Amino acid sequence: MTGLPVPKIRVAVVGPTLSYLGGQAVQVRRLLDRLDSSAEVEATFVPTNPALPGPLAALQRIKYLRTLVTSVAFVLSLLRQLRRTDVVHVFSPSYWAFLLGPVPAMLIGRLYGCGVLLNYHSGEAEDHLRRSGRIVIPLMRIAHEIVVPSEFLVEVFGRFGLPATAIYNFLDAEAYPHREREALAPQFLSNRNFEAHYNVAGVLRAFAVVQRSRPDAVLTVAGDGRERAALEALAGSLALRGVTFTGAVAPERMPALYGAADLYLNASLIDNMPLSILEAFAAGLPVVTSDAGGIPYIVRDGETGLLAPAGDADALAAAALRLLENPALAHRLSTGARAECLRRYTWSPVGAGWHACYRRLYAVRRRPLSAPAGAQP
Repeated sequence: MTGLPVPKIRVAVVGPTLSYLGGQAVQVRRLLDRLDSSAEVEATFVPTNPALPGPLAALQRIKYLRTLVTSVAFVLSLLRQLRRTDVVHVFSPSYWAFLLGPVPAMLIGRLYGCGVLLNYHSGEAEDHLRRSGRIVIPLMRIAHEIVVPSEFLVEVFGRFGLPATAIYNFLDAEAYPHREREALAPQFLSNRNFEAHYNVAGVLRAFAVVQRSRPDAVLTVAGDGRERAALEALAGSLALRGVTFTGAVAPERMPALYGAADLYLNASLIDNMPLSILEAFAAGLPVVTSDAGGIPYIVRDGETGLLAPAGDADALAAAALRLLENPALAHRLSTGARAECLRRYTWSPVGAGWHACYRRLYAVRRRPLSAPAGAQP
């Protein structure tokens, strides 16, 4: 019969809320915002960290008990919402968080006959799979399809016998006003959570080297986390001047910080596809970064940014000073980076990938639990 409306694919997106200011939470919100206007998909959101109502909220402020009550609330919401879902899109971190969030969502999705998508984001994937592979790999095979945000993770998963597809992180480039930087001021920005593998300490050490050559250099350190006190102490011990720790910054406030800076510094030791680098690309902010993990897959040295060996603060500083001394190079890099961002990391190309993925998973829903990860209709 013709002329009847085609039913939308009902997609449940499972992931963290913006109460945790991390890259996954930002991608979840951006995806949901875009899917709201999709003619093909009807999206709902199942938070992995639901806020309990009324007096129950007090339980989420008690250590250990918080994990228990939040997990129970999460599973109950999965049982309620996935019953009316065609495709479950599960955002996944690593380690224990993988067991607490993605695994229940995948199991309940398969129980209800949904198409199940595991969207794994962590740059710690190789360590996670190597340490816990005997448990984790069979659990990942519950998914019909595994999607990761970079070719770097495609290769990592492939080494463990798990086929994966790359669909990139994306941003709204117009939300990051582009500024031409014909001459660079020594105004630096770092925007990573304060966790050991992001090595914000390496940014501070590199900045100390820069400041010996450029006493007028200033650094804005946006972010928060377990290492904040240690990082503030390190800045004091290095006798750094002009360093501002902003604390956690809401996504809508970040474009102003990118716009005010002239150089972006990143020193991570383990990484995948940092959203902060893509945001710097969009804003026309020249990028100097370590070569950790998947970063060389998005930053081409000498074309869209400058790379330094991970853990080498002196090399990071030398690359930053090179750009301050050669603004023409900085301009060429930032121009190429913005063009790359518009071509690969905006909704038009990325959204097409997600819609194609949802169509594949809609076709395989109701398959038995034994269907392997990566199975195609």
